Amino acid sequence: MSSVSIECVASEGCRIGESPVWDERQGALLYVDITGRKVCRWSPVTRQAQAIALDAPVSSVALRKSGDYVITLGTRFAALKWKEELVSTITQVDTDKANTRFNDGKVDPAGRYFAGTMAEEIRPAVLERRQGSLYTLFPDLSVVKHFDQVDISNGLDWSLDHRTFFYIDSLSYSVDAFDYDLQTGKIGNRRSIYKLEKEESIPDGMCIDTEGKLWVACYDGGRVIRLDPETGKRLQTVKLPVDKTTSCCFGGKDYSEMFVTSASDGMDKEWLSRQPQAGGIFKITGLGVKGVPPYPFAG
Repeated sequence: MSSVSIECVASEGCRIGESPVWDERQGALLYVDITGRKVCRWSPVTRQAQAIALDAPVSSVALRKSGDYVITLGTRFAALKWKEELVSTITQVDTDKANTRFNDGKVDPAGRYFAGTMAEEIRPAVLERRQGSLYTLFPDLSVVKHFDQVDISNGLDWSLDHRTFFYIDSLSYSVDAFDYDLQTGKIGNRRSIYKLEKEESIPDGMCIDTEGKLWVACYDGGRVIRLDPETGKRLQTVKLPVDKTTSCCFGGKDYSEMFVTSASDGMDKEWLSRQPQAGGIFKITGLGVKGVPPYPFAG
């Protein structure tokens, strides 16, 4: 094992940092601050993050093939033009519910944007149960709902052969797999491939590496764990200096660096004084594996 090194690269302190995505065109890291209501872009050259403020909780960001970005904003799929700071609604979901919002989202290898919803939280991870659903925004801008009864729709990714969809509903404390049809975007045959242990706490965001292993950020667990989806075994644990690790992605020139987002919401003064980097963005180097570049939304 090469030696693993962890650095806080952006310490502005997100309330709920989430959805890190490497933007190769810009050579920068995108991420959101959900309750801070902003999309951020951090440059490794300037070591600064630019932010665009929005009018609702923004829970995920993805690249768009035609340029710029797509986001999940409140209960809307929306387009974001960065330079103009312009947001336009594509479509709305959960129109029958008063208190839900989108959470994590990611684009599949065919350019479809998957994202799920959850009830608005009373406190971090405390909310009305089973209010969420999982949706897909297709490149023709139509939306399909896969299932409902979700607690906190979270991490998602696809196997290297694109035949398996991995998904986390956080309060199930499980990483699940579905059979995946890349032609149609249909999912089926849900099963659990890993149950989190007590000290790992709550599974949150997730990404895959070029060896087909999953990396899961553990909220309140202060770590990312590497899992083998075939055997259901945990292969590696990387601990971070903050408890509320929320998501992870690979990036950098050759996708050998891992970026981890974190949160500070729900932490009192004493807790924050012990973890001054809470809400920061961390870069992990020396993992010895690389990640898969993100897919852009094709619509």
